[in-house]
Amino acid sequence: MDKTQFDALLKQLCFPKKNTPEIIDIPPLAYAMTDGEGDPNTSAQFEQAVGALYAMSYGIKMLPKKGIVPEGYFEYKVSSLEGLWDTKDGGAYDHHRKDNLRWRLMIMQPPFVTQALFEDVREMQRKKKGDILDTVRFETYHEALCCQMLHTGPFDDEPSTFEKMHAYLGGEGYERAEYRHHEIYMSDFRRTAPEKLKTVLRVRIKKSSG
Repeated sequence: MDKTQFDALLKQLCFPKKNTPEIIDIPPLAYAMTDGEGDPNTSAQFEQAVGALYAMSYGIKMLPKKGIVPEGYFEYKVSSLEGLWDTKDGGAYDHHRKDNLRWRLMIMQPPFVTQALFEDVREMQRKKKGDILDTVRFETYHEALCCQMLHTGPFDDEPSTFEKMHAYLGGEGYERAEYRHHEIYMSDFRRTAPEKLKTVLRVRIKKSSG
């Protein structure tokens, strides 16, 4: 996959039409990822995980500045932070019980990144971030058939967008395959007013059994 193909893929994955659910087949993608649990608003672990993911991702992007040009390297923008959200008890998501959350934070990596390169960058960045980088791994995630939609506004208002997605899926003969859902943060939630946040919401789907 070259730069043009990678950019086209990012556009397809991260920029759905506003207020319109869509069904999309996601190919296997490589990520830097790390797991945790608890309320992201009060968890030091969550903040550290975000920092570790960005340290690895920007460490890879900036390699040419250090005179290291990996095979197949091309100029690119570090991808958006993403999150897979589940619950500790395996039940449906309830935004009133954030302490029950289990999360996986991820940043998609360009196609030239290998496990060996990832490990090399981890050692380079260790002086800045320390052992927290050991919580980050390089892994391929295949989401397959999904429904996604752009949500604008606070995270706690996401149920209204999910309702639109569920109604759309029912009309198309599909249903959700699991409680877990996927969020792609097109805004920096650390610096953006809640009402202006833009988040791609995505769920894995299957043919309806009804």
